[in-house]
Amino acid sequence: MPEDSRSIPVLWWIAPIGSLCALFYAMKFYKSVMKNPEGNEKMISIAKHVREGAYAYLRQQYKVIGFFIVGAFLVLLFISYGLNLQSKVVPFAFVSSAFLSGLTGFLGMKTATSANSRTAEGARKSLNQGLQIAFRSGAVMGLVVVGIGLLDISLWFFVFRKFTNFTLLDMAMMLPCFGIGASSQALFARVGGGIYTKAADVGADLVGKVEAGIPEDDPRNPATIADNVGDNVGDVAGMGADLYESYYNSMLACAALAITGGLGIAGMVLPMILAGVGIILSIIGIYTVKTKEEATQKELLKALGKGINVSSVLILITSAIIIKIMLPHNFGIWGSIITGLIAGVIIGKGTEYYTSSNYSPTKGIAGHATTGPATVIIDGIATGMKSTIIPVVTISAAILLSFGFAGGFANISLGLYGIAIAAVSMLSTLGLTLATDAYGPIADNAGGNAEMSGLEPYVRERTDALDALGNTTAATGKGFAIGSAALTALALIASFVEQVRLGLENAGIHVLKVAGTSIDVAKATLSDLMISMDITLINPKVLIGLFIGGLISFVFCAMTMKAVGRAAGSMVEEVRRQFREIPGIMEGKNPPDYAACVSISTKGAQKEMMLPSILALLVPIATGLMLGVPGVVGLLAGSLTTGFLLAVFMANAGGAWDNAKKYIEGGAFGGKGSSAHKAAVVGDTVGDPFKDTSGPSLNILLKLMSIVSVVFAGITLKYSDQICSFLHLN
Repeated sequence: MPEDSRSIPVLWWIAPIGSLCALFYAMKFYKSVMKNPEGNEKMISIAKHVREGAYAYLRQQYKVIGFFIVGAFLVLLFISYGLNLQSKVVPFAFVSSAFLSGLTGFLGMKTATSANSRTAEGARKSLNQGLQIAFRSGAVMGLVVVGIGLLDISLWFFVFRKFTNFTLLDMAMMLPCFGIGASSQALFARVGGGIYTKAADVGADLVGKVEAGIPEDDPRNPATIADNVGDNVGDVAGMGADLYESYYNSMLACAALAITGGLGIAGMVLPMILAGVGIILSIIGIYTVKTKEEATQKELLKALGKGINVSSVLILITSAIIIKIMLPHNFGIWGSIITGLIAGVIIGKGTEYYTSSNYSPTKGIAGHATTGPATVIIDGIATGMKSTIIPVVTISAAILLSFGFAGGFANISLGLYGIAIAAVSMLSTLGLTLATDAYGPIADNAGGNAEMSGLEPYVRERTDALDALGNTTAATGKGFAIGSAALTALALIASFVEQVRLGLENAGIHVLKVAGTSIDVAKATLSDLMISMDITLINPKVLIGLFIGGLISFVFCAMTMKAVGRAAGSMVEEVRRQFREIPGIMEGKNPPDYAACVSISTKGAQKEMMLPSILALLVPIATGLMLGVPGVVGLLAGSLTTGFLLAVFMANAGGAWDNAKKYIEGGAFGGKGSSAHKAAVVGDTVGDPFKDTSGPSLNILLKLMSIVSVVFAGITLKYSDQICSFLHLN
């Protein structure tokens, strides 16, 4: 297809049609959820408290993020229009992706907070009814994320193709920069929401369960409403922004690499088409999820797995047809797509094995609870460390296979496209996998509502079964997100080197010296560019970058963990104060001051989320200015390896601790109130910030640092030599 034709392949229309289908069915599922009864007056009142607390938090968070967006927009305007070092479109794409990312989080949370009492009421009737309401509510979140994300990219692509003179190469250089808004929003949402939810959770567990000896979600616990609010702001709004960013950036990186790989417009639109098909097949999969009464957790997992398996098999078949039509001479790319899907399934199954109470690792942690909290923590850490084997081996194999299938050993750019399309395929059924993920906190809130409303014990048993399943599906969802993040971050490193090529041309450098040979910059391969800039392991700048990249992951985790600790400390003191000073709380005569605890979590999260987030934005820029392009490549490679391992370790250790506690609460090793249960609660409390704050934030950190490096590549090229010369680092 000639470049000047401005034509768009017919199959591309699957992308906008798929995104509109997602939004249509999201609205349909939302309306079907809202038709279900909310329950009795007490259930409605508790749900209202949770909803108001969640809205209050989001208003405050979006206000803070709004100031950041305005400031960052002005900086990007200066870089684009003042220094002429970035595309003129990037500042506006930054605002649109940040706004839409925030919108998906808000819509998901609005649905979740409306669904919790309805799920509890549904569980009074049957287990399947509770599952259907919670799962359809989660499906709203999943479909909103994929629908809005794909629609945004499709609209930008259509406008560029039909109403501007941008070439495909211009678009390839711009697209990876668009994700900085979504990534920034996601990091703030994940870190802030994670700090909020875990401060409330830790405070509620330590004082309520361990010290006062009252059950989880007991209305006498002052932190219980804040805890339930936290499930929504952290595990729904935060997670929605997180996976929106993963989905969005995987497509952008892949589309950009298509041009450098010589695949033209067909390769550029392929990830969008694949995402559109994935949405349609996810909707089909959602309708297959149902279960029988009194199902075991294995049967519940099988019910959810059936939907994902149906969608994945259909994706394999349809993607083969699409590639045969779009890229008949590059059919090996289908192998990359298969690799991504299979890698996602293997990572998910590995995560399930290490975090589900159906398997020996989690049962082993529960068994160690009989000897005290120390052995619970030791075994949980060991389990988390061991759990990295499957994801690392799987991702390593996926990188090699997807690179090879796409033809990477003959053309490195094609191979990198194969890696990027593997990330897209891993997330192609995100509409469904996110539904299974988002349903978890809804089921958790439903259990809290049932407990606080004093419903029949069998209702709590049913919601606990759904909640335990939700913990496993959430851990599996985090596994998908972390796996795709590793592949996408690798693709973004390649995009950074391509941005450097553009920067060289803008600076008037059109010839490179590679091994004594002059090569045209426009025709240079990625290998040529890296050799000419001495990006090798014997360059000390690369080595320093590797160490800094490895360090950043640990520093970031330390900052977020300490932030949770400080906010949780304030919460613990407030809960103890209320137990001490408000007469009649334990007897149920006087209600606690729930609002005070909600306020503490809100203020703590807003205060503590800024520094870790700003660190992620500033370190790549500072490294680029001090160490140049080699230092940035080292930084991104170092953060990718350590960040990936840490993220898997923390997510799986936290998930295993949580389900070990629930396994004991189900009657094992003495059940609730036993010494084993108290030890397991301590393990779960330690695991909370692991799995819900630091761990899931790391995969955003990896991509955000890569995207910041891409956006500021022009700054790095223009000013790093001057700064390095001044510091005698050249």
